[in-house]
Amino acid sequence: FYTATLMVWSTKEILASMDSSSLPSSCPSSNDSYVVEFHGPEGTGKTEMLYYLIARCVLPKSGGGLEVEVMFIDTDYHFDMLRLVTILEHRLSQSTEEMIKQCLGRLFLVNCNSSTQLLLTLYSLENKFCAHPSLCIVILDSISAFYWIDRSNGGESCNIQEMNLKRCAEFLEKLVREHHLVLFATTQTIMQKSSNSTESSIPLKLHCEADVEYRPYLCKSWQQMVTHRIFFSKQCDFSSSKAFSIVSCHTKKKHVIKCSFSVAECGVQF
Repeated sequence: FYTATLMVWSTKEILASMDSSSLPSSCPSSNDSYVVEFHGPEGTGKTEMLYYLIARCVLPKSGGGLEVEVMFIDTDYHFDMLRLVTILEHRLSQSTEEMIKQCLGRLFLVNCNSSTQLLLTLYSLENKFCAHPSLCIVILDSISAFYWIDRSNGGESCNIQEMNLKRCAEFLEKLVREHHLVLFATTQTIMQKSSNSTESSIPLKLHCEADVEYRPYLCKSWQQMVTHRIFFSKQCDFSSSKAFSIVSCHTKKKHVIKCSFSVAECGVQF
């Protein structure tokens, strides 16, 4: 069982808190849900953080991992299997082909090229979660991939524009709740600030006392189910060895964690 007191403030905190003995080996009793959004523009380390997360989960306990299964839903077609293998090889003290295969055997990879296909895929995956009790992490990269396509196809109707994503969000919430999953999803910063920042963005400090501007653009169903939002950006201080920074906020409490990290061949380094 994964602990009900798990506080998903940042990726580093998540993995430190998710003790291997507390992750689900059978149906958990906790009613808590954890939906974590990685938000930021391209080139701010979101994908590398996902590789870090996957590696931490699929590595064996003997190698410092959690030895649990991960479902990765790729809508951006950015997933690089060779990059993940490289990170696993660096993390394993004795890396053999068989050990790498065992790690990758805990990863389920699905590709989707439209919001309709994403919705149908989610419907089809429910049996997978029932058949794999150790499948407790779902990663969706990214949930904002079809925003502009759906907006164009929906015409003037906001309801039609958001229909598929709304259904996806509602079904994801059902999966998270009923199967006690932890969901990670990425979103791109695609809405530019206008001269009137009051109307164009929401200063995050109003919600969690962090000076980060955030303009939500996905449907309310998604916004309401997110429990933790992690903002990725490049460091402004170029003298720092840490190239990227994150600000992690609990969406309903005033918990804020700031952290910086760099990316090397071996993966994310805090």
